[in-house]
Amino acid sequence: MQLCSELLHQGSAKLQLQPAIRHARYPSWTGRPHDWGEAWQGIASLVWQVGARQEPVVATKIRWVGSAVRAVDLFAGAGGATAGLRQAGISVIGAVENDAYACQSYQANHPDVLLKQIDIRQLDPDAFRRELGLRRGSLELLKACPPCQGFSTLASGDIDEERNDLVLDVANFVFAFRPRVILLENVPGLARDNRLPKLLATLEAVGYRFKQYKVNAADLGVPQRRKRLIIIGASRAVRRRLPEKITDLIPERFELTETTVKEAFDLLRKSEIRDDPLDRYRQNSPQVAARIAAVPVNGSRFDLPPDLQLDCHRRVTGRTATASYGRIRLDAPAPTMTTRCTTPACGSFIHPTEHRGITLREAAVLQTFPLTYRFMGHYGSIEQQIGNAVPVRMAAALGEVVRAILGR
Repeated sequence: MQLCSELLHQGSAKLQLQPAIRHARYPSWTGRPHDWGEAWQGIASLVWQVGARQEPVVATKIRWVGSAVRAVDLFAGAGGATAGLRQAGISVIGAVENDAYACQSYQANHPDVLLKQIDIRQLDPDAFRRELGLRRGSLELLKACPPCQGFSTLASGDIDEERNDLVLDVANFVFAFRPRVILLENVPGLARDNRLPKLLATLEAVGYRFKQYKVNAADLGVPQRRKRLIIIGASRAVRRRLPEKITDLIPERFELTETTVKEAFDLLRKSEIRDDPLDRYRQNSPQVAARIAAVPVNGSRFDLPPDLQLDCHRRVTGRTATASYGRIRLDAPAPTMTTRCTTPACGSFIHPTEHRGITLREAAVLQTFPLTYRFMGHYGSIEQQIGNAVPVRMAAALGEVVRAILGR
């Protein structure tokens, strides 16, 4: 195992890697491998297992050697998708995000990724590719999650059309990188927008084929009901057919079982983390606090007495948030975490048993961020970063699908 020997002698990594290798499952070879491909596959498996036990920066460098699946993350946000892809053994080497606070969060957790803080419309895709040291056609995965508010059923109707057009700008990066696989994630409403067929037709004209999947994050083990449209595209260089169901390519070790809020919160409660800066919730006025206290377990604003109801609650319209002032259920996945996910007036975001909204950390846990994941910025910005994120576990599942499509 010359490769592992070399890894063991890379300075500071030595003490970290030795315990991990003891726990890894060595490939069992008897005699000469049938071919070098078989040998490399076994080495890659071992290296990936070792990398899974390391700190993020070390793990990324190790996994790249074994998996050779590299990714660029567009509209990266605070890094939820990057964290999940890395859990799947994918090496994210570049990212683009425009929001300053989200970039600070991303860099705090993924310092080894080349991150560009810029509007993607202002970034030259070819120059970015060259800066990453990539040839056209050499990148395995391009992931993009354009802003989804304009396609959401909760959209107010005054969303900037230019922001919706960002989905079309993804094509410029596909032309520049020519990745083997494209991964798009958005709300289901994107499927009804005329921009999507334009984008897909443009990319099909240069050899990509696509399949669309409607996925609920709760079906992938995320403790949250979050319906999303997943679009996977493959270039001519990818021989494998795209799956009919996205779960067909998720390995058995990735347990596809429903996770409840109680299970997620128990992990947080049992952790030894102290003085967590995200262990805080939104402070409310006395009137809002009274409404929260009046909502019973598993209840909502419909349980409020008349003197605590708002006028907008009495005038229900198509755009009224009917779930406002709702308590999260302990025995089921949580509702979708939005950009106001700790604000009780904006959804079912009251703690299951306590008279308060959920904390920022509790919201992050429901998005399956690691308990030590760092977020930068003021309270409102962090709340928005968490709500906008791709759930980490969902991204990990999608990463497994991408690896299977690539045969890695």
